[in-house]
Amino acid sequence: MILNWIWISFLAIAFAIALGRTLAYGDLTIWSDIMNSSFTQAAFAFEVSLGLTGVLTLWLGIMKIGERAGAVETMGRAISPFFSRLFPGIPKGHPAMGAIFMNISANMLGLDNAATPMGLRAMQEMQKLNDRKDTATDAMIMFLVLNSSGLCLIPVSIMMYRAQGGAANPTDVFIPILLATAIATLVGLTALCLKQRIRMDWVIWSWLLGLAVIVGGVAWFFMSLPADKVELYSTFGANFILFSVIITFLIAGIRKKINVYDTFIEGAKEGFKTAVMIIPYLVAILVAIGMFRASGALDIFTGWVEDLVNFLGFDSRWVGALPTMLMKPLSGSGSCAMMLDVMQAQGADAFVSRLSAAVRGSTDTTFYILAVYFGSVGIMKTRYAAGYALLADITGAVAAVAIAYLFWG
Repeated sequence: MILNWIWISFLAIAFAIALGRTLAYGDLTIWSDIMNSSFTQAAFAFEVSLGLTGVLTLWLGIMKIGERAGAVETMGRAISPFFSRLFPGIPKGHPAMGAIFMNISANMLGLDNAATPMGLRAMQEMQKLNDRKDTATDAMIMFLVLNSSGLCLIPVSIMMYRAQGGAANPTDVFIPILLATAIATLVGLTALCLKQRIRMDWVIWSWLLGLAVIVGGVAWFFMSLPADKVELYSTFGANFILFSVIITFLIAGIRKKINVYDTFIEGAKEGFKTAVMIIPYLVAILVAIGMFRASGALDIFTGWVEDLVNFLGFDSRWVGALPTMLMKPLSGSGSCAMMLDVMQAQGADAFVSRLSAAVRGSTDTTFYILAVYFGSVGIMKTRYAAGYALLADITGAVAAVAIAYLFWG
């Protein structure tokens, strides 16, 4: 229901802004800009789905081998003490547990292309347990919010963009991003546990403490490296772990004496079906976002905020990163474009450029995740998923601003 009204609001606001610009300033071209944006975004949605087809085919095939070989089930059992509390509606040892674990692990390593197929697999497994096929379960919502909060230990792509933009030290955003995304995840997780009446017992707290130790260890390790080695080692580590998972699945399949090639093909066929299923959902959300942006609504709101901050006498340097903050939940490519635009205009080492990078890495793209993951299993009633996912987004953005002033203020 919330997603329904958000989608309607994007279109209604875009229309109202365009009508106001026409009546007040005689701007007739705005209508062409908005409609052209709708066509462009619709084509982009198809391209995204088409691009996912190959990745989905590959990783759903790999996942099928892992399932048949029992490797995914083994992973599920390993993390069941923690996940069985966060996902009480999923039976212990269910394949969804292993898929959830692999998805979250891939996200933490910054491996978006691998994380999405694993996440879709998790949603498909959870849908098998769903008695109301058009309505999101508590487990699905918990999974979506964890994805939206976007805990990422190694933000490789952002460091790469900063290097390309000429930053003196492209990795100086590493620790701020790590801290901001950890805070967003903790707040989103805690709020949802309260909503779903999940008791935060010693098992959950011990796992969260262990995660904090891992975050601290990763931060310490990369801080000890020379600046020019951070991107090299982070990329190596993420991809080494990913390839090791593939080899582990293959070895497990051989030990189980299954035909791994035929099993891969069987799973890969599901990838194409899934990619086709998500096209309408992507078109709906990306077109609405594109029309909203083309109307100038985003620029108008940013201007109002900057005027208000200046009027109140506060430091308004952070407002330059506001377009990136607002675009991040809506569009990954859009927020990336905003970040690169700031870097180009202000310089890669400007405060607002570093802040934009920290904001972009603090959380994931909420509405893209909602559209793709819920769309893949035909969920129409998302309940409170969007609200709690946006809470994580807001927390991540606020944390990024505070940390940016602490580090570079």
